[in-house]
Amino acid sequence: MTGGASVEETLSLTVEGLRAVKEKIRPLFGQARVAVSAEHYLETLLGNLPRKTGWQRAEAAGDEGPWRQQALLGRTQWDADGLRDIVRDHVQITLGDEDAVLVIDETGFLKKGKASCGVGRQYTGSAGKITNCQVGVFAAYVSSRGHAFVDRALYLPKAWTSDPVRLSAASVPADVTFAHR
Repeated sequence: MTGGASVEETLSLTVEGLRAVKEKIRPLFGQARVAVSAEHYLETLLGNLPRKTGWQRAEAAGDEGPWRQQALLGRTQWDADGLRDIVRDHVQITLGDEDAVLVIDETGFLKKGKASCGVGRQYTGSAGKITNCQVGVFAAYVSSRGHAFVDRALYLPKAWTSDPVRLSAASVPADVTFAHR
């Protein structure tokens, strides 16, 4: 074979890389069972499931339902900023380039209800209009070697930041204040 690694070599490197990532992120989770749930979540996101719904990921992970993975994202305490830092460091090592740029952009997540943190009627380019949505602001590192997200923030409209009860119900830290996008 000429011009690159064989499929077997590529798969071996992928497995080794995934194993190394799981070892790096394990300390971010206070309990071993939560770390295992995080590993399963990562594996199912990167796996070849045709659709990655909570139920399908849970089934692939051997869980009876999506509750464990939902708890990981919504109720379990873990160091999200620590994970961001690990990803950023990995990106700098693997994609680092002196001509790289940092791209900042926002995107909207269309919503039907009112309970999701930060949801409200606001403009989103995703729909091209004012609609009910959440807005996330993302930073991506882009180089000739590839690109990856390295940071994120959920935009909270004034209707959220001026309502302490709503913030508390959504587990938003008490010191969060309004900021323009």
